[in-house]
Amino acid sequence: MASPVWADGTAYEAYVGRWSRLIAVEFLRWLDLPRGLRWLDVGSGTGVLTSTVLATAQPRQITGVDPSEGFVTQARAQVTDPRADFAVGDARVLPLPDDAVDVVVSGLVLNFVPEPTRAVADFARVVNPGGAVAAYVWDYAEGMEMMRHFWDAASALDPAAARDDGRGFSLCRPDVLQALWRDAGLTDISVRAIEVPTVFASFADYWTPFLGGQGSAPAYLASLAEPEQAALRDLLAARLPPGPDGSIRLTARAWAVRGTRATASGSST
Repeated sequence: MASPVWADGTAYEAYVGRWSRLIAVEFLRWLDLPRGLRWLDVGSGTGVLTSTVLATAQPRQITGVDPSEGFVTQARAQVTDPRADFAVGDARVLPLPDDAVDVVVSGLVLNFVPEPTRAVADFARVVNPGGAVAAYVWDYAEGMEMMRHFWDAASALDPAAARDDGRGFSLCRPDVLQALWRDAGLTDISVRAIEVPTVFASFADYWTPFLGGQGSAPAYLASLAEPEQAALRDLLAARLPPGPDGSIRLTARAWAVRGTRATASGSST
């Protein structure tokens, strides 16, 4: 079973970055936080969520932290707003002091962190009392259709070898996310689904990003020999017929969670 790779920002953008941008807009609309806050984006990747915060939430400043030097380099090149800065760092041991920011957000990251409980506890450490901690992850089990179709086809051809993110990433469920936030001592916790359309111009537009090597499904595909790759491609093409205009219309669902760090008195704001 191949492990996911996260290093090539351009390949990531073609694979899921473009859909993450749509989710990020709805996620921030749900948070509905005031202007002028200090934000931290954990697992900032190529800067998708950071750039959306800058465009829609009007922060005083925002710091992006990501373990991939390649992603940090690309984020710095793409997000030139002086309110933003990026650093290489671990979600479990954030390079910030206690009470350093007003908001901590994380997009499509927690299921890849080896110790998510430790990570969310550190989110709570760096946010101010009364501050918000929020994240979203793909619903791999059902709602992230582009990946659900891929893994269903891969499992049909090779049940023993295919890695199914819906089973492998048990964190991507509302009850688990709520428990994770509660265990970190956060209060006023709420979870909701966010769904956006993912329209592929053609089957090639759907398939080609899987060849980029970024993420679990592309890593699995890269581990196959060419005949097995071709068989998987052909099965998906048969299962995903285009509409009259040649497009393939799917949807993507993420689970979003938010909570508040309790104030010193034990109440939240």
